[in-house]
Amino acid sequence: MIQALWQHLGISVISLLIAMAIAIPLAIWVEKHDRLANIMLQITSVLQTIPSLALLGLLIPFVGIGSVPAVIALVVYALLPIFQNTYIGIQEIDPSIEEAADAFGMSRMRKLVKVELPIAMPVIISGIRTALVMIIGTATLAALIGAGGLGTFILLGIDRNNTSLVLIGAIASAALALILSYLIHVLQRVKIRYSLITLAVILLGFIGYGSYKVIDQPADEVVIAGKLGSEPDILINMYKELIEDDSNVKVTLKPDFGKTSFLFSALRNNQIDIYPEFTGTVLESLVKVNSSETKNLSQQQTYQLAKRKLASQYHLKYLKPMKYNNTYALAVTKKFAEENGLKDISDLSGIQDKIKAGMTLEFIDRSDGLRGVKKLYGLTFTPQSMSPDLRYGALHDGKVNLVDAYSTDSQLRQYNLVTLKDNKNLFPAYQGAPLMSEKLAKKHPEIVTSLNKLSNKISEKQMREMNYQVNVLKRSPKTVAHEYLIQHHLLK
Repeated sequence: MIQALWQHLGISVISLLIAMAIAIPLAIWVEKHDRLANIMLQITSVLQTIPSLALLGLLIPFVGIGSVPAVIALVVYALLPIFQNTYIGIQEIDPSIEEAADAFGMSRMRKLVKVELPIAMPVIISGIRTALVMIIGTATLAALIGAGGLGTFILLGIDRNNTSLVLIGAIASAALALILSYLIHVLQRVKIRYSLITLAVILLGFIGYGSYKVIDQPADEVVIAGKLGSEPDILINMYKELIEDDSNVKVTLKPDFGKTSFLFSALRNNQIDIYPEFTGTVLESLVKVNSSETKNLSQQQTYQLAKRKLASQYHLKYLKPMKYNNTYALAVTKKFAEENGLKDISDLSGIQDKIKAGMTLEFIDRSDGLRGVKKLYGLTFTPQSMSPDLRYGALHDGKVNLVDAYSTDSQLRQYNLVTLKDNKNLFPAYQGAPLMSEKLAKKHPEIVTSLNKLSNKISEKQMREMNYQVNVLKRSPKTVAHEYLIQHHLLK
């Protein structure tokens, strides 16, 4: 909680100060130029209409992931209320007061500091407080791109269907907004120069702490990240124990780091060193392949092709895969399967008028997902798009009767669901394996040796059981990972 709170506070305060440094001087400069002021208001208004996730996605190719794109996005959203309120606050000053200041022979800067800003300050502060609340609320999305913050609790709670975690993140975020809003209100009563000094000290404090963390980082540290969910969390804890058991390398974990594209970008930009990736995902989403190359591949052929493409296109090292195949599946309740005689995906063609499907956006849009299912099996139903965590609850509650699934999902056991056989072999192999740079593999061959201990280990049943332990029984991923390694004699 302390770490997440500090990350959230740092991102929010730095974003607010940068937005103030841009918007307030800009509003003062255009105050005497109405046409230019209107243009700037239109631009800042348009910027604020860009969806936050879309803006983060647009920034990633240019600045990578982590705090930098999060801060840029938050600054963009904070510009409008601060710029607009500063401009309006100065514009609405009584002309007679302006004339009196001119009559006393005040310079432009002296009039600004002694007359205009003090009079306009309540309106400016109102804009700053509005921007602050907006920033703190939006900053929860920073967790999606590896910047941490209180959004980590919310995303983890949604993924594990844990309302307590969602409430912790939401309430802490709201409390932080109220506290900072009150502090700004207090600063309003202080003289401007003292307020500026206070803000400068805060900014330098965050910059100094960030610089210290970079300098203080161990020279031989390896950062391992994982996607959202219990399974990646379990795997990266296994990686950490195996590496530290065999070497003196210090391992730092970054769980619930985000989606596939974010992790892959972070790996390529040296922001992380290792993360677990699936063979099917590599061929479908990460490397360039011809459709003829991916037809009718065995699990071993899928891995070898993924390994070659990653090495030739990105100079990445793909280690040996684990045993289980966490491929896509279509799942229904046992009752619905029995009532309609469902065993294979082909059986769905006879009951399309009964299908109410809830599926993730990723599955709906993939050629090895719903698009491929419809084409190969001749199905025409239209699903509702749902977040991964909600679709199982909707199936259990009878709101939908068909969902996409992964073969190791704990909910398959939790809700006693039936997966339909892919009798036409659409879904490719999805075996998990550590992905790292070739440079790291050459520098630390002992890490490669350690992680290859998981080669051909962990069956689908074992992985599903471990996911069940974390998601349903609420056990720690670290504990579950350690128990598996001990039971299978993988630690010294």
